[in-house]
Parts: sequence; C-alpha cells; structure tokens
Amino acid sequence: MDIAILSVSLNVHSTRRIVEEGQKAGHYVELIDHTKCSVKLGDDKPRIYLDDEDVTGEFDAIIPRIGAKVTRHGAAIVKQFEMNNVFSTARSLGITRARNKVRTLQIMARKGIPIPETVFSINPDNIDEQIKLLGGPPVIIKLQEGTQGLGVILAESKKSAKSIIDTFYKMDTSILLQQYIEEANGEDIRIIVVGNKVVASMKRTSDFDDFRSNVHRGAHAVAIKPTAKEQFIALNATKHLGLGVAGVDLMRSKKGPVLIEVNASPGLKGIEAATGVNVAKQIIQFVEKNGYRRRK
Repeated sequence: MDIAILSVSLNVHSTRRIVEEGQKAGHYVELIDHTKCSVKLGDDKPRIYLDDEDVTGEFDAIIPRIGAKVTRHGAAIVKQFEMNNVFSTARSLGITRARNKVRTLQIMARKGIPIPETVFSINPDNIDEQIKLLGGPPVIIKLQEGTQGLGVILAESKKSAKSIIDTFYKMDTSILLQQYIEEANGEDIRIIVVGNKVVASMKRTSDFDDFRSNVHRGAHAVAIKPTAKEQFIALNATKHLGLGVAGVDLMRSKKGPVLIEVNASPGLKGIEAATGVNVAKQIIQFVEKNGYRRRK
C-alpha cells in the first residue's frame, strides 16, 4: 500500500514509529507535511497539492497526526482526502471534535458516557455562581484546546479560582471548569483504541507534587488492565467521535470511571514503553484491513 503520514516532521517520535512499522510491513510510507499542503477547488475535480506536487490520487490511506496549532487546516486537508475516497484512520470531523474539550464532553454527555461535573461560560459577572455549581473549590480550570497537560490549572481557593478565571475571560480565552476529583490521587488512565478494540492501557501517576498525570509533565506510567466498564467507555467514546485511532483518558472517581478527554493523535512513546505493546504496528494493521476498501 501507499500510505501518507500527515505530520510536520519525522523528528516526532510517534510519526517516526509509524513510518518504521509501515516500512517493515512492506508498504510505501511518505511523510506529508499538512501545513505545506494546499487544496485547489473550482476545477472538474478538487486537487490536493504538497507545495507544487499534485498528491490527490497518490495514496491508499492516510494517518493524520495533526497538531493543535493547525487543527482547522489539517482537518480540512484530511477532509479533502476523504472526499477522494482515501481511507483515514481519523475522520476530519472526529479530529475537530476531539480537539475541543467542550465539544467532546457535550457529545459524551448526550451519549450517556460518564464525565466529571463541568461548567463552561464566557460571563465574567457570575464567576462565583460558576464555582458554586461545582460545589466550590478546589476546581480544575482548563483551556478548551490545551494538550499534553498544558493549560490545566488547579485552583485550590475561591479567590485564586476567580482571579485565574477572570484573567482568562479578559484575554478572550475559551476555558472550562471541572470538579476536582481528589480521590484520583493524581492518577489517570490512558487507553489506546485502534479500530474497535483496546490495544494498550497504562496508569499515569503525577510526580513532583503536580496533580497533572501526563507523561509529558513527568508522570510515572505502568501497564494496567482496564475494567470492563473502562474499556466500554473508551471504545464508545472513540466510536462516537468518529475516530479509528484514539487515546482516551479516564479518572477513577467515587462514582466510577469518568472520561476526561479524547486525543485523536495520541503519543506512542509513553504507552509503548510502559506496556511493551507495539501500538504503531497495530495502527498499520488497522490501515491494512481498511485501506484497500476505499481505493478506486
């Protein structure tokens, strides 16, 4: 097969791993920097260009690895490949849904998937009421489109929460507030879903008195076997967002597991190291099972 990895660089560990496994399986794998792609509309057939090269019909499948800063453009490029019957491991709509935490949580709530109590608003005049809706401090304040634990703040008092929230509102920055799940003890669970199955899972524990349990923030990770309910949540969250590959983050609360967020381009370094599972190979095998069906 001819496979395109939509990513900015081979220096990105996860991108490099997927390319390695694709080549090992005997496929032609090419890095396509989506930030250098253009789409031309208005002719008999829309065309996708990488700089001045027409790549519209060059690939059987694409594996999007779209960064947060270029989500809209990256998703538009993915959409154009989809419209040309090229299989993608993540639908363009799924990428944009997963990037926005509020949109993800809205979909999960509608589908009956458990999530933490969450409030989002742009009203700077009722911050007290917003905090009260979550039962008071401490509360978690998150950027709606933050990644890798960035833009996630624990406000331990009403005064600090009001100050932080007010600052974000004045900066016209979209945020959400969530209840602080104290019983999680700085731990969360990352579950990797490929296709319709859970392929790897790890528990991440925060280090250095940091409540954020993201590996990029220095967390310690160990392999686990998620419960049946946790697997059910991960599989259905991935399906509802329209993703073929996803990293689903959960926390264990007193009421059971709750979904925190879904990542459409999950990192592979931490999960492969913690579990010993070759996730990159699983992704390539998923493409092999589906890519040929879309090729004309």
